[in-house]
Amino acid sequence: MIFGGLQMSRVELRDVNHKEEFVRRIEEAARNSKPGSWILGGGWNNDLWGGELPLASWVDEVTPANPVWVTRMDGHMGLANSVALEVAGISKLLEDPKGGTISRTADGELTGLLIDSAMKLLLASIPEVSLNERREALVRASKYALTKGVTTVVDFGRYFPGAPVEFSWQDFSDVYQWADSSGRMITRVCLFFPMETWSLLLDQINKFGRALSQWIYLGGVKDFADGSLGSSSALFHEPYVNEPHNRGLQLIEHERLLNLTVTSDKSGLQVAIHAIGDKANDLVLDVYQSVASINGVRDRRFRIEHAQHLTMGAAARFSQQDIIASVQPDHLLDDADSASKKLGKERADLGSYLFRSLLGSNGSLAFGSDWPVTDIDPLHSIRTAIKRIPPGWEDPWGPTECLTLKEAINAYTISAAHACFLDNDLGSLAPGKLADFVILSTDSWDHLAAGGSASVVATYVGGVGSFP
Repeated sequence: MIFGGLQMSRVELRDVNHKEEFVRRIEEAARNSKPGSWILGGGWNNDLWGGELPLASWVDEVTPANPVWVTRMDGHMGLANSVALEVAGISKLLEDPKGGTISRTADGELTGLLIDSAMKLLLASIPEVSLNERREALVRASKYALTKGVTTVVDFGRYFPGAPVEFSWQDFSDVYQWADSSGRMITRVCLFFPMETWSLLLDQINKFGRALSQWIYLGGVKDFADGSLGSSSALFHEPYVNEPHNRGLQLIEHERLLNLTVTSDKSGLQVAIHAIGDKANDLVLDVYQSVASINGVRDRRFRIEHAQHLTMGAAARFSQQDIIASVQPDHLLDDADSASKKLGKERADLGSYLFRSLLGSNGSLAFGSDWPVTDIDPLHSIRTAIKRIPPGWEDPWGPTECLTLKEAINAYTISAAHACFLDNDLGSLAPGKLADFVILSTDSWDHLAAGGSASVVATYVGGVGSFP
């Protein structure tokens, strides 16, 4: 939430569909900034302008006095200009860090692109965001969430490959606890923290319990198995079609992931692991199976975040192992064209975004947005899950994986609440639960089921209304 709120006040590149506009927006930001100050932002998607990745040389001329860092929409790749690379001490002689890539041209020159854990080489040089900026970002993000009908979020923090693990804990103490104690919380939040800090979370839960208030819940721990499809760092069994020597990046060694998951789970903590490529998902499913065998049977609700591309039979394993697939339907819209180019049409069609297959027999499919990667709007995401029609397409991508309206709503409400152990308080309107609900601009379920549009007229949290 805080990262999304910060992004709302930075250079916004999400809708940019050609190089000239990309450069223009960064140039405008530099023109309005003091020399030496960082130009930050992101949301760019190179697939919108044909797939060519941006280069430092695109913006160097218009930012001679300012370091620039703008992340791709998925957060697994970013572009630095030459000033930023120099400030961070990144040269062409530097080796790629484990789990990351410093992008180079064919003759070894730096392109300015840093992928996954290579981003940490630059992030350490960016001035830390001030306390007031982070607090303002939470308020800004929370107000925006309410306009979209979102009453509770699962927040994985400012935690992405390369980011310091301390960020999540700083935001917890400096921002969330401040907002709670000062009466500024307006959306509920379930917080997850980097898995390597599991002992800190355990201490908090032992002292205060999981529910710090009716606004803040302590959820669990998270880690990353791989990168993203858009950054060509999602981990696959077979290579990318357009990069025959690239199968993606494994961001954490198998043994370390297993040990951390065993320890976290044995301590009673919920575990969520990011996995996008088919090999990454198989890796995490194997780890979860081993952990359940080692630690014994309990209601643990393991989560895989994204579960975008799966091998044959992997979707069934989610049901068999009682694993929650935490999926973001609107990612489908961004990936539909690029998936065929990167994976080949057959691989992309057979194994991508298997909503119905993941729903399985036990319904462990939870929907979310991954905001600010995609918009926080559940109604738009529900339409995507029902229709599965990417921009410019006439027919659905994988029509057999379309969901019904009821299934999509359940995935965004009661199943999402179940996925973070909040289903006793949230996720449905029932006696004894918290009165969180929305009023929509339509009174026709048939209209929504057909993929029709609707807007949020009012959002109620604990029975108190907010009107966009």
